[in-house]
Amino acid sequence: MKELYVVTHTESQHHVDKRVGGWYDSELTEKGRKDADELGQRLQLLDAHKADIYSSDLKRAAQTADRIAAAINSIVELTPQLREMSYGVAEGRPQQWLDERIVPLARDNRLDHAVIDGGETKREFVSRIYDFLDGLTLGDKTIISTHAYAATFVIAWWIKMPLESVGYVNFNVQSGKICKLVEDDVFKNRTVAGLNM
Repeated sequence: MKELYVVTHTESQHHVDKRVGGWYDSELTEKGRKDADELGQRLQLLDAHKADIYSSDLKRAAQTADRIAAAINSIVELTPQLREMSYGVAEGRPQQWLDERIVPLARDNRLDHAVIDGGETKREFVSRIYDFLDGLTLGDKTIISTHAYAATFVIAWWIKMPLESVGYVNFNVQSGKICKLVEDDVFKNRTVAGLNM
C-alpha cells in the first residue's frame, strides 16, 4: 500500500496581513510554527516516520515541511513546481486590491484564463504540478508540503484526472491541514481517504 500525505502550510504572515499570497514569499507566524509542529506530531501518529518529504520552495511551505521533518526524522527536498498559483502583479498586495481588479473568467476558457496581468493560467499552474508529480517515484509513505489551492491539483493528479478536465475541480483544501491519499496493493485503486484532517 502507498500513502501520500498532502500537507498545506500553516498560518503565514500574508494571511494575517490580508495580502495576496501566490508567489509572495511570506514566513510562518508564531501560531503557524506551533501548528506546523502539531502537524508533525499528527504525521508521527499516522506512522509516517522517515517518509520522503517534497515541498514548495516558498518559505511558508518550506518552514512547515522543516518542522514536520524534525518530528518524523526526515529531510525535505524543495521545488518551485509545488508553489501556489502565481498572481503576477498582485503578489503581496492587499487582497482587496486584487479583488477589485480580477478579470472575470470566460465560460469557455477555464484553463487558459489569467485572472490578473502576469498571473499564471490554470493550465500553466496545473501543468507544473503534474509534471513534477509525474517524475516522482513514490515510496510507501510520501509527504507533499504545498499550498491550499495547489493541493487540489495534487489530489487531481492522484486520481488521474486529465489536465483538460481540471477546469472545474476544487477540493476546498484548507491551510494547515492534512489530506491522506491511499493506493492499494492489489488493484492499485487510488482513494482520497481523508480531506482536511
